[in-house]
Amino acid sequence: MKRKPANVLRKAIRKQINYLKRDVRTINEMLDTIKDEPVPFDRRQLKYFFVIQHLLEQQESMYKKKSHQVEDRIVSIHQPHVRPIVRGKAKAKTEFGAKINISLLDGYARVDHFDWDAFNEGQDLQAQVERFRELTGKYPELVQVDKIYLTRENRRFLKEKGIRYTGEPLGRKPVKEIKSRYQKRKERREAAERNQVEGKFGQGKRGYGLNDIRARLATTSNSWIGAIIFVMNLIRHMRDIPLSYFVSFLSKLMKVRNINIYPLGPQMKLCA
Repeated sequence: MKRKPANVLRKAIRKQINYLKRDVRTINEMLDTIKDEPVPFDRRQLKYFFVIQHLLEQQESMYKKKSHQVEDRIVSIHQPHVRPIVRGKAKAKTEFGAKINISLLDGYARVDHFDWDAFNEGQDLQAQVERFRELTGKYPELVQVDKIYLTRENRRFLKEKGIRYTGEPLGRKPVKEIKSRYQKRKERREAAERNQVEGKFGQGKRGYGLNDIRARLATTSNSWIGAIIFVMNLIRHMRDIPLSYFVSFLSKLMKVRNINIYPLGPQMKLCA
């Protein structure tokens, strides 16, 4: 049955819950017979046993409440930190993995919020603006954001700080608004610059494997994602370094490591 009715699914779930409860009860009874001896589980098996019991509690709770939602729902025994994130996309309505919120300054990406649970990125705007002030010593002149960031509270905060932002104002639109060619061109340019943030995610997924991380531990995944963001910023920084300076720096580095390098030919000058 490709599409199972609700009563068939509910009956199968009830049977699986009872099977799992029986197995857990049997294991606990066997463990109760051990008194002074250590638990015959290694670290990984003990972790799995605890995760399975917690998963059983969640599934049984959803079954009794006839619900499909539970707090901190476990979808993988091997990776209990992974949560389902509903995105509503046509390709995949639900995604699994870490959710990050980044800000872009002069082409350099900075991770402002990293979490395995779903969160509303619009709540991070004020903290991101304050981090910008700590980094540069002043508030930004312009903040280019998506619609989800333009809440009433965020609009009030940006107005108090004298920060201009992209996006449509609240309230009813005017019947006819006359804009100059300069204003139209300026709005199109700012909207196009906002797309650089989405392009940064696309660059990380297609070019650097940000969408293909297969690490099992949460800490390893965190380090992997951080390393990818660091490499993308490093590649961005290479654009601002003259080729001659980079070649001389590489030559000094290779000499320090006592590695013989080939002399640089005249073709290297053509790339400057």
